[in-house]
Amino acid sequence: MAMVNKTRAMLEGLVKDGSFKWLIKQKSAYDEEIEEMGRSPSAGKNWLIELSPVANVVVRRCSKILDVSVCQLKENFDDEASEALKQSSQYPRNFLEYCCFRALALSIQVTGYLEDKKFRRLTFDMMVAWEFPAADIQPLLNMDDDISVSLEAFSRIASAVPIIANVIISHKLFEVLTSASGGRLHFSVYDKYLSGLERASKKLKTQSESSLLSALRSARGEKILEMDGTVTSQPVLEHVGISTWPGRLILTDHALYFEALRVVSFDKAKIYDLSDDLKQIVRPELTGPWGTRLFDKAVMYKSVSISEPVVMEFPELKGHARRDYWLAIIREVLYAHRFIHKFQMTGIRRDEALLKATFGILRVQALKEISSTTFCFEDLLMFNVCDQLPGGDLILETLANMSTVRGLDRTNSPRARGGMYSVSASAMASTMGSMFGTSSTSNIGGLFVGEIAVGEMTPLEKAVMESRSSYQNVVLAQASVDGVKVDGIDTNLAVMMELLSPAKEFGNTIQSLASWDDPVKSMLFCLVFTYIIWRGWLGYTFASLLILSAVFMIVTRCIGQGRKVDELKVLAPPPMNAMEQLLAVQNAISQAEEVIQDGNVVLLKLRALLLSMFPQATERFAGALLAMALVLAFLPGRYLILLGFLEVFTRNSPLRRASTEKWSRRFREWWFSIPAAPVLLERSKEDKKKR
Repeated sequence: MAMVNKTRAMLEGLVKDGSFKWLIKQKSAYDEEIEEMGRSPSAGKNWLIELSPVANVVVRRCSKILDVSVCQLKENFDDEASEALKQSSQYPRNFLEYCCFRALALSIQVTGYLEDKKFRRLTFDMMVAWEFPAADIQPLLNMDDDISVSLEAFSRIASAVPIIANVIISHKLFEVLTSASGGRLHFSVYDKYLSGLERASKKLKTQSESSLLSALRSARGEKILEMDGTVTSQPVLEHVGISTWPGRLILTDHALYFEALRVVSFDKAKIYDLSDDLKQIVRPELTGPWGTRLFDKAVMYKSVSISEPVVMEFPELKGHARRDYWLAIIREVLYAHRFIHKFQMTGIRRDEALLKATFGILRVQALKEISSTTFCFEDLLMFNVCDQLPGGDLILETLANMSTVRGLDRTNSPRARGGMYSVSASAMASTMGSMFGTSSTSNIGGLFVGEIAVGEMTPLEKAVMESRSSYQNVVLAQASVDGVKVDGIDTNLAVMMELLSPAKEFGNTIQSLASWDDPVKSMLFCLVFTYIIWRGWLGYTFASLLILSAVFMIVTRCIGQGRKVDELKVLAPPPMNAMEQLLAVQNAISQAEEVIQDGNVVLLKLRALLLSMFPQATERFAGALLAMALVLAFLPGRYLILLGFLEVFTRNSPLRRASTEKWSRRFREWWFSIPAAPVLLERSKEDKKKR
């Protein structure tokens, strides 16, 4: 009783003495709740001394939504949570998450919850309370539109509502929302974002319930996600071969439809199915008049179901943002179906995967409407992100496993599992209109909500964190790669020669030993390697070289830890003008042509030997092949390696030099005497027509 009186006195004091400066201003719903809690006879029960004022207000709102008293919520948490979640240092935040997640799971079962301003404010206040959950760490807060929240608070609370955010893209979404506010999210921006989501959802519902493509979509219940080309000033151009047609492009959650424009109407739609496993390829493409590749404003679609690729062009005066948007959302649908096929999803699991892609596209549409800055569309679409991130396949695998567990848990009783409530994308979608399909129960085991859990990281969050860490390393590595790229063939060749200088020096040393420039060193080298090969130690020798290389790298790392890596110094060649660069390219092409010609001559001479166009040479060649076959068949591999080594490294020794020169001359004479097989070049009919 003394504790109750003390708590009530504290609340009344906060109201009377103006300790909260935000009470001086016009009263808000938050202010009124504080006053109401202070005047309530049950103030002591509704106010938990472990929580901060804003956390107490949020918990009270949650208790009203759940129709459960704060004390009962606290008892439920103490019964269901593990000992790790009830540690004193983390207890306020974990209990707050428990209340928030339960309230959100119930709130989003109401149709049109995105329109509710109280719901928008509640979710934002949950983020504020998440940042300052404990009574001893909260500063004075001004609970108006100027208050802001951090990335961690946004990711934690917003990810509990699938349409607002999810674990995989929450970081990038927060970056876009806070691009003009220094990394802190204000309520005004958050409210605009939710309003944009509401409008995008209504647009999706209106389009999907319209008569557009009704006959084609009825069998699969497809939802129209986006359409373009309805305005004559911004058509979509379809290129198939040499023909081009303006028209309307429609994307559903299963396929891509193109309707060619006629005089007063649209032609019958062409269907490019994204849901079947047709080895589809969707990538950016260049287009231009008369087959030229000038404008980077198109998307190419290719699959085994069509004879030639289809190119969809999105003309615009500046940039290619329109194309980039369509490329991203088409790929999102395609990647979602690949995810479904890979993990053989059916029923509710399949619907949830498609809804995740749908929600991602809705988020992008909302951000396009409210954002004045450009952003990368792929970064906000989870299946696109998983395709790009290192370890993205592991994220999808974890997501598939979690959806399987949720599917199994739906068959269990919530009472048997402790009574924790969560939400799936499908269950949430059912409250947004009939176009999302049927509802499913949202209860799952443990203190989970969607892909997050109270007070701990889920396997999905861990996979995403590891992937982001790896991605940062990739970004840093790519930045270093971009920084060392140089322009000009001569400059790049100089850099390459400098990098290959150690290998060149090693090759020169081996060549010097093989040439017997220093007979003592060459003799010693031959004796040592002959003994190694004879004893069968060649594998151990190469293993020792690898071990020495590894030891060298470890020692270098220990000695040079924290020190900047020495830059490679390259002597830049004299600058070349445009004409000199063209001549250098022409010279390189000529040299490459000569190499190809020499290779063709060798192949044609071998063809002549195989076809016995020069019988005497063919007999010798056949005899040599038989001798080699006998040697390979009866001589152990170790002796073959030994003979090959001695042949290569003793041919220029003083004892063998004269015979080597003699047999080399005879071989050249024999080779040059072999004629090349004839070649007849035929022109195709198309080339003849062009000529």
